[in-house]
Amino acid sequence: MARRALTLPRRGRYFHQPIPATPSPTNVLPIQPPCRPLAALALALLVTGCAAPGEAPPPARLTEVDQLDLGKAFPDGGAAPAAPWWAELGDPQLARWVARAVEGSPSLRIAQARLQQAQAAAGIARAAELPTVNGTGDFTLNRFTESEFIPPPYAGHHEWDNKILAQARFDLDLWGRNRSLNAAALDTARAAQAEAIAARLSLQTAVVRTYLQLALSHALRDIAEATLAQQQQILDITQRRYRAGLGTQLEVSEAQTPLPTTRALIEQINDAIARQRNEIAALAGAGPGDAAGIAPPQIDLGRTTPLPDVIPAHWLGRRPDLIAQRWRVEAAGQSVRAARASFYPDINLGAFAGVQSLGFTQLLDGSSFLAGVGPAISLPIFNGGRLRAELGASTAAYDVAVETYNQTLIAALTQTANLIASVRSLDVQIDETRQALVSADRAYNLALTGYRAGLTEYLSVLNAQSRRLEEQRRLAQLQAQRLDAQTALYEALAGGMEGSPSP
Repeated sequence: MARRALTLPRRGRYFHQPIPATPSPTNVLPIQPPCRPLAALALALLVTGCAAPGEAPPPARLTEVDQLDLGKAFPDGGAAPAAPWWAELGDPQLARWVARAVEGSPSLRIAQARLQQAQAAAGIARAAELPTVNGTGDFTLNRFTESEFIPPPYAGHHEWDNKILAQARFDLDLWGRNRSLNAAALDTARAAQAEAIAARLSLQTAVVRTYLQLALSHALRDIAEATLAQQQQILDITQRRYRAGLGTQLEVSEAQTPLPTTRALIEQINDAIARQRNEIAALAGAGPGDAAGIAPPQIDLGRTTPLPDVIPAHWLGRRPDLIAQRWRVEAAGQSVRAARASFYPDINLGAFAGVQSLGFTQLLDGSSFLAGVGPAISLPIFNGGRLRAELGASTAAYDVAVETYNQTLIAALTQTANLIASVRSLDVQIDETRQALVSADRAYNLALTGYRAGLTEYLSVLNAQSRRLEEQRRLAQLQAQRLDAQTALYEALAGGMEGSPSP
């Protein structure tokens, strides 16, 4: 077979031939049939399989209340505490300061601002699901070059290039990525709402508990002042006995010794009262000047509200901290779905319409109209493992949210059970202390009567008075502790918790 020599075409034959007016079929790009876009989409889906998320590790599991051994502290039934539960203490001044704290506390305003921030973020996420329409206007003064294909009269001259366009874009969201991100933002906003309620409940409880400490300080000061009056009375009796020749100078000195100590104790209690008033005012967002107007509390420390015979565990489901954490679990789950959807093609529909012309004379003419419409496909093929890393981070965040919820649930159950045990134990201690105080009062009265009659020594009176004072203090402290534990229990049971959405 003869071998042909390879020859190059001559310039004159190929480079200087005139361009035909009507291109031949060999000069025209082939027109794609309508099925080609569908084939391209199928190919895109096939290529995306290279970046598929694959199998994810099993996620963490939520712990339900019925999965825990609750013991005898949480049987079924019972009546929830009334709201507002601090009204049971019967002090109108306390109710006013609680309301003032809710209105003026900076911490609540911070929580409210965080809620508004989360709601705004949810609105931004919601906007991704809706079509977007933008308008643009471009007016540029150009000098057209004379060294290219620009024909006269534009070559080498200045002319305005004007364009007015309206553009629309819509993400089809075939895999639900935007929907998942929107749901996650909404769940985060609901969590912020529950956290705002938790902040309000915590503030109310802090005001009540500080007010109870103020009531205890006033009660201890009353006891100390009564003790000081009794000590002064005993000193007067001792001095009269000494002047009558029935006592000694040693007894007078012993009777004078407790008075400075008691006066120092009263001053210490006054300092505690001033600090507690300032703390109440600070919780309400007020200054020390307002604290000076707080009158002595009108709370009977001996008044107790009996707890329900049974406290059902499902009451804990109203706790705002648990509700907030549950919403954060839901938000983390939606973030995982959005991360998985990022592995698949993102298809958008776009369209534009407007006018464009050189100069201003024909800008609004019908011949200047231009428009277009078509899809846009964003296809992840190779991104260095970024999508897989984002999915791993989202899955880990979901596990953190679940385990945080489980930890919060267990801590809530433990806290509530401990408070129930404390309230019941304090009830027993209060009964025993009341009996001891009755005995101490009887011993003090007998010793004082005998000392007046000259039948007993002053040391017996002093010992009886010390025991009586100690029992009075102990009873007041136990009663205040009981009210404080009851207040903390109402907070743990989310007393008055309404209005927060639950998953």
